[in-house]
Amino acid sequence: MHANSSSDFLPLNGSDHIEFYVGNAKQAAYYYQTAFGFELIAYAGPETGRRDQASYVVQQGKIRLVFTTSLLPDSAIARHVLLHGDGVKVLALWVDDAEKSFRETIARGAKAAAEPQTIRDEFGEVTTASIHTYGETIHAFVERRNYNGPFMPGFIQRKSALPVNPVGLKYIDHCVGNVGWGEMNKWVEFYEKVMGFKLLITFDDNDISTDYTALMSKVVSNGNGYVKFPINEPAEGKKKSQIEEYLDFYHSPGVQHIALATDNILFTVAELRKRGVEFLEVPATYYEDLMERVGTIDEEINAIKDLNLLVDRDEEGYLLQIFTKPVEDRPTVFYEIIQRKGAKSFGKGNFKALFEAIEREQARRGNL
Repeated sequence: MHANSSSDFLPLNGSDHIEFYVGNAKQAAYYYQTAFGFELIAYAGPETGRRDQASYVVQQGKIRLVFTTSLLPDSAIARHVLLHGDGVKVLALWVDDAEKSFRETIARGAKAAAEPQTIRDEFGEVTTASIHTYGETIHAFVERRNYNGPFMPGFIQRKSALPVNPVGLKYIDHCVGNVGWGEMNKWVEFYEKVMGFKLLITFDDNDISTDYTALMSKVVSNGNGYVKFPINEPAEGKKKSQIEEYLDFYHSPGVQHIALATDNILFTVAELRKRGVEFLEVPATYYEDLMERVGTIDEEINAIKDLNLLVDRDEEGYLLQIFTKPVEDRPTVFYEIIQRKGAKSFGKGNFKALFEAIEREQARRGNL
């Protein structure tokens, strides 16, 4: 489990949950149940003694998403939604010792968001603490080894009221942050220094540029590789990059997309399409030289083409991926669906096709 843990002052077991602040948590949770096949597992709100906010927790495989909405017109949650639209507030990390994780990161320069606290109910106890990262995003440390309730104290079990059919999503592969001009290295350093992450890979504007847009990206990973955070910043291009468009509408750095892993992308994406999830489109020309680029793969090329999937190969294998359009009206947060067949990389060979697809959408929105 813990490669490097002798020197790893912040051992992570993986992602615990991702919390979104949204305008209407009830409807957001419904969308993720019907469109993405998540099960509703827990709820907190007025019925559980929370007077000012309501939260719905949904789960599929190891992926837990929390949707929280304010019941008051002027609260930190309401202000977050007003400024950013629906967006990710908390990237929560599953740890064995939340207090130690907090102390170690604070000692290395992290800014505290919430001091360690232990909350209890009849199912046991959970200890949490949190620190600030880019924009208004925070990292929570969650220690739940002494807990066996539905989510955490303060939440009650809640089951989906409609039949939910999972689409085969297993775990969070990586989570991407967009930061402002010239800020990427600062945040990469933050993850290296404050959280002990390693720089895994770097893409510069030569790797990632089209006629119009360019961006820089670096990927940081924790010791055991369970948690990976690519960080993007805009680079100079002839027109506005997708990162700039995001920053214009989110009004600060924030989480751009969440990559969800599946063992059968053909099934997962066919199901998502059936349920009305919209994906970016790459043109048919993308597939003309696919076999020369990626060599032999297990999947039927026609099935890949029909679903408009992207394929890329690295030294260790290949991967299949596809990106949704933004899942809210602002062109901000979207999802990646990814299946790895050995590949550990991030689909560099697809960047050009992908960004041209994003640019076509930007042009439709009048934001290029």
